Amino acid sequence: MTKVHRELLTHLESPRAVNLNTPFGFQENVPQMTEKLLSYFSTSLHLTMAALDLRSYEDSNPAQRQAFKDAIRRANYVFAGPGSPSYALRQWEPINLGEDLTSVLAQGGVVCFSSAAALTLGHYTAPVYEIYKSGNELEWLAGLNLMAAVGLDCVVLPHYNNAEGRDYDTSRCYIGERRLRLLEKMLPPDVGILGVDEHTAAVIDLDSRTIAVKGKGQVHWRLNGKVNDFANASVIELQDLGAHARTLEPVQELAPPTLAVVSESELVALRAAQERLADSLNAIRAAARAQGHYAIADEIRDALNASGIVVRDGAIAAK
Repeated sequence: MTKVHRELLTHLESPRAVNLNTPFGFQENVPQMTEKLLSYFSTSLHLTMAALDLRSYEDSNPAQRQAFKDAIRRANYVFAGPGSPSYALRQWEPINLGEDLTSVLAQGGVVCFSSAAALTLGHYTAPVYEIYKSGNELEWLAGLNLMAAVGLDCVVLPHYNNAEGRDYDTSRCYIGERRLRLLEKMLPPDVGILGVDEHTAAVIDLDSRTIAVKGKGQVHWRLNGKVNDFANASVIELQDLGAHARTLEPVQELAPPTLAVVSESELVALRAAQERLADSLNAIRAAARAQGHYAIADEIRDALNASGIVVRDGAIAAK
């Protein structure tokens, strides 16, 4: 989809692009996956993309979560792709990522989600892996509902024409047509499904209020038992899909990151305090060794080493 990315980037005078690793944050190969994505954008699009790291909500602290949100709001090209939609939602819902993505759109930026990440954009999200791989009961999860920003109340379903199953149905993002029909019956009235074929993009323009079909396949709109198929190069008016006009709320601009300033006298005082503490701990360590308490002495040594102080028998030195 290089051509689609290139076209989207032409709308930005100075791209500030970021990649979100959350959808595949549970995998063991997060660094390799991230490098592969960054390399693609660098090689194919000559775009330097920053990697934003929020692999797990529980394993992050409030400062890291806020930094993640702030970095997204300062960006104007936000990409997320493969992984698990249900996992991504569990990490993103507590930080209210939807408001950050809406902020990007309100300031004229681009949100480009594909594959698993695209599934999270609707009012509801299909837990694809749980249904397809684990045999869980059919259900919908609450999505980010970014589609509400364009006035559409719908589900987003990528990989719509998948055919990997060959002799069994893996279309409709591996759910299959039969199960999708059952899931449709579980949706509230007037909630549609926006299906996007593989190697295809549905590009939504907020100014013209249209959806343009780009790529090799089609885009599909399902609502109340009726399916409309839109071929490549089609341009669809959002109002024809029942979208309501929306005006995004102005977003307060974030202040630039601030750097803490420490005076030279404060640095000298801090250094002196650290040296006094290191001397005291080393004296305790020497006494422990003299009394044969080698395990305690080793623990003190390890603590000093971890703090950046090299400890040798009878001597200490800053790294």
